[in-house]
Order: sequence, then C-alpha cells, then structure tokens
Amino acid sequence: MRLLTWNIQCGRGCDGVTDLARIVSVAREFADADVYCFQEVSDNFSNLDGGKDQSAELASLLSGYRAVFRPAIETIDGDGRSHRFGNMTLSRLPVVQIANHLLPWPGSVRSMRRHALDVTILAAFGPVRIVNTHLEYHSASQREAQITRLLDLQEEASTSPRTGGLHVEPYAAQTLAASSLLCGDFNFDVSDPQYNLIHESTRPGLCYRDAWRVCHPGQPHAFTCGLYDHAQWSNGPDCRDFIFATEDLSNRVRHIEVDGNTAASDHQPIFIELAG
Repeated sequence: MRLLTWNIQCGRGCDGVTDLARIVSVAREFADADVYCFQEVSDNFSNLDGGKDQSAELASLLSGYRAVFRPAIETIDGDGRSHRFGNMTLSRLPVVQIANHLLPWPGSVRSMRRHALDVTILAAFGPVRIVNTHLEYHSASQREAQITRLLDLQEEASTSPRTGGLHVEPYAAQTLAASSLLCGDFNFDVSDPQYNLIHESTRPGLCYRDAWRVCHPGQPHAFTCGLYDHAQWSNGPDCRDFIFATEDLSNRVRHIEVDGNTAASDHQPIFIELAG
C-alpha cells in the first residue's frame, strides 16, 4: 500500500500562485499512491480559493480515486452560501467506512477549528484506518488536547471487538480497524514533548510509532516545511509533518521519503510504502 500526505496550503505555492493541477501533478510524479491525504482544502473562501470548490477540483483531477472531503469549518453566510475548509482523502483502494472527528478546541485561542478525517480502506493485508489530520498551530494546550483525542480514538479502535458486515442498516456491525496510519501536519517538531506523546505512547491496544524512525533508525528527519517559504517560516526549515503507523504495521514499512524539491506549497509531500 502506498500513501502520500501533504499540507497543500489550498494549492498556493511559494511563488504565490494557487494551482491545484500543479499540486496533483507533483504528487503523482513523486508517488503513484493508492491513497492521497491532503490538508488545507478550501471551498468558497474567496481569499484562499477564488470562490471555488477545491474538493470538487481535486476529485476531478484524481478521477480514478474515491474522494472523501470533510470540513473542520463549515459556515453559511447571509446569502445562503456555504464555506468549508478541511482535509481530503482520495483512495483507489476500496473505502468501507468514513468518520469525521472534530478535535478539542479548549482555551482562549480561536484560530481555527481542527479535525481528523478517518477513512477505513481495504489494503491487501486487511482494513486500515487512514487518519488524516492537521493540528492547532498557535496553542500548545489545544494541540495537546487534540493529540489526546487522537490517542483515545486509536485506543478505542484497537481494544474494541473486531466487527464487520454489509453495513446495510445503521445498527449493523461496523468495521473498526485496529491497524492505522495517522498522518498530516502536526505543528510540532521532533524535539517537542508532544511528539513523544504519540511516538512513545504506552496505552492499551496498538500504539502509533513514527514511521520515519522505523524505516530510518538513527537518521534525522527530513525537513517538511520552510524549505522555500522564508516569510512564513522565518526561523528556517523544520519538520512538522509525520506519518505514524500502528505497531502491527511497523514490519510492513518498506520506504518513507520526503520530497524536498517542490515549492508547490510551503510544506513538502511525504510518501510511505507498506508491504502487502
């Protein structure tokens, strides 16, 4: 199974040009992925997307994939127009279940609501929950609460009875996959204690581990942001984007790589390959 995750900044490159076709072209050239996970997808926020539905455009550009877009933010203006902003997962592997989890938003900082898009796909080795997220930037306390919620969700999934079925009515058994990839823009770096909340978790069930460290033990993380946008990232390049894999998937991690060449966003794409 091959997955790419990328904070696409609404398609806005470091040259100031918003171009989703460029985003998809770069992503596909870097990795012919089975699953693409994008953060910062906009619909009808004119200052970000020119009043367009970026989820529809991405779905069209990746027409062979099942497109799942869910917003963290959805508002309706006085003219009845919807405005949405969130994450998007596109899969050419079968999708069997979708959940959208709004993440905690405590405290006085009100920068932007955050969420985790949870899509269960069928890989060759079984069902996997692909959790596509983007955590709070401005508030460490909010970010920690959001991490706690993500860990709660994984503990729930990996300690509950394994179920499945045809899902023909809402009270039927649901697919709750213990195996999971958690990916996205976490807005912490590897030196932050919040990184270890995930990577060194000792909770019941299957815990997440940083796939980079599984695949490249002892090697420093490649930078995932600030390589080309020096205005937003005035302190220089950093690593804020990760893919965490549950422990049962660790021996399947064959390759993980950051594309350090593209300036199509202020972040860099990350690609992972799992053995079947």
